[in-house]
Amino acid sequence: MTEITNGTHIVIANSEKVLYLVNTTDAEDPYFEVMDKETQDNPSDIEQSANRPGRMADSQGNKSAFQDTDWHELAKERFAEDIADQLYDLAHHGKIDRLVLVAGPKVLGNIREALHKVVQDKIVAEVPKNLAGHPLNEIEDILAAELKAA
Repeated sequence: MTEITNGTHIVIANSEKVLYLVNTTDAEDPYFEVMDKETQDNPSDIEQSANRPGRMADSQGNKSAFQDTDWHELAKERFAEDIADQLYDLAHHGKIDRLVLVAGPKVLGNIREALHKVVQDKIVAEVPKNLAGHPLNEIEDILAAELKAA
């Protein structure tokens, strides 16, 4: 069982939004304060693509298309890297002792992949759920229940 003790930092993220929270009370009745929040403007891939995919003829005259870069997906991965960089900066400067990461499984994996060891050592729990659109009081209740059950 992991508790969200006083001073525990919580990161709630999806592929376009991140909330940096801190618990200002005890583990029995957590109360999260928003320390920072960021959103990423990430239009669809079609809106970001400048050209149609290139085409190439093979030796038999058949044409096939090259796979174009998925700019939307690339921006999601870069956003996860930005979150990891922000967490490194906070951990490196001693501003995080305990950290709970909360994101959908794919986003959580992208963030985890980009995390520095200094940040990894601060993680006390990971919750593979997308809670980025929930109000703070619901997030508090959901996380308290999730972590008690773990």
